Amino acid sequence: MVTYLNIAQILVSLALIFVVLFQVKGGGLGGIFGSPETVFRTRRGIEKTLLQFTLVLIILFIVVSVMSVRAHVSA
Repeated sequence: MVTYLNIAQILVSLALIFVVLFQVKGGGLGGIFGSPETVFRTRRGIEKTLLQFTLVLIILFIVVSVMSVRAHVSA
């Protein structure tokens, strides 16, 4: 069971990395020098879907991590 949890944790972490990388803003380093990215706007379409998928993956990663720790402690 511990092996399956470790594999699941690796897969979830890789998926989380890829989803976060797809969310790169278009501003680049312009935010450092004061680009006008301070305007609030709502997320729509694929941007909203990626955000929701990221939140699901974060929760799944935390759950798998806790289960993995419990499995290691009980073994």
